[in-house]
Amino acid sequence: MDKKKIIFIVFCLVVAAQLYVPAKMVFDRDNILVTGKPFKFKAAPIDPSDPLRGKYIVLNFEATSVPVAQGTDWSYESPVYLELTNDSSGYAMISAAHHEEPSDATTDYILAKVSYFNNNDNTLSIQYPFNRYYMEESKAQDAEDLYRHTAGDSTQVTYALVYVKNGEAVLKDVLVNDMSIKDILKETK
Repeated sequence: MDKKKIIFIVFCLVVAAQLYVPAKMVFDRDNILVTGKPFKFKAAPIDPSDPLRGKYIVLNFEATSVPVAQGTDWSYESPVYLELTNDSSGYAMISAAHHEEPSDATTDYILAKVSYFNNNDNTLSIQYPFNRYYMEESKAQDAEDLYRHTAGDSTQVTYALVYVKNGEAVLKDVLVNDMSIKDILKETK
């Protein structure tokens, strides 16, 4: 085989790999949205003074800590598997935290990171992998202002709709009183 054919074949393989990797990432996320189980994570107010938010909304949630068994050892940013259930109002809550992936196929769980472990009361604070909601740049600031206002207002119900499957989570939307934040912004313009 001559050198040009070999270079052409290698070029084609590189192009195929560059197309395959992002396509697989999109397919995997879409598969979670189609076949995963939805959970509503109730929002909590955020500190409005962060100047680095840019083109996304920083999300903060009410369910950010879980009690763990005494004698367990956790370190900052270590992986933690969080079992999820719904409370009586239909919002996500953490039922347990584990070092290892749950083996029960019927368990809904996500992989998160430890942000802090309190030895005094054996409470684990966690960081979700879906704490940013990206939007079109021209709408992000208005959406962030709306989110900040409604998350701090006890008469409003603000939550993130997150689909969960096999430890992975995909943030689909942020809703205020069961209406998409994008639709609210369209109506106000």
